[in-house]
Amino acid sequence: MQNRFMHRAFLLAVLFASSSLAGFAQTDVAASLYGAFSGSSTANGIEQSPSNSAGGLLELRHISKPWLGYEGTYSYNRANQSYSIVNPPCPAYDLFCGSLHGTFKANAHEVTGDWVASVKLANLRPFALAGVGMIFDVPVAGQGDLRQCSTISAVCVLISGSTNSNKKPVFVYGGGLDWGLLPHIGLRFQYRGNLYKAPNLSSLFTSTGKFTQTAEPMVGVYFRL
Repeated sequence: MQNRFMHRAFLLAVLFASSSLAGFAQTDVAASLYGAFSGSSTANGIEQSPSNSAGGLLELRHISKPWLGYEGTYSYNRANQSYSIVNPPCPAYDLFCGSLHGTFKANAHEVTGDWVASVKLANLRPFALAGVGMIFDVPVAGQGDLRQCSTISAVCVLISGSTNSNKKPVFVYGGGLDWGLLPHIGLRFQYRGNLYKAPNLSSLFTSTGKFTQTAEPMVGVYFRL
């Protein structure tokens, strides 16, 4: 009799825990605006400087356990790159020997899959995330030629080249806070960091090949399904 009672109590506890976890599971979609801020790098005789820009992020997030979940993201921002080559000292008769600079316009598309750890505190949910993905840098059409001008006159020469699309792995990390305003709607504040190798957008320059970090502070709105 006692064993049967213990068995039933155990089953009830398991069913209660399962229903609690199932009730805890949640899915939301979110849209955010962010600023992308990147540092420059120098190597291989090249100084490479990404431009700062604004972008947008879309997220589909699922919390499957009280503190652990996952998400898929897509983001877009302008990712113009400036390159600079400084040549060795020039002979006096070489008017065009000197620095060569170029800026190339590009769009960056990023797709990631992230693990999300979070905890719910009233209508607040702080979270941390880490994941991996790919960045696709696509140059804007109609680029490729540069002008290199004489260091002592107004004469310039045209240097022809081509642009290259790039795709590179990216490691993503960050954290933030969900602030619930209504039962299914709230604000999402977060910081995301991207770590990836500098892209090579033009045949006229080589990439520095160094890892670059882009900081993305952002604010957005989420809708809980």
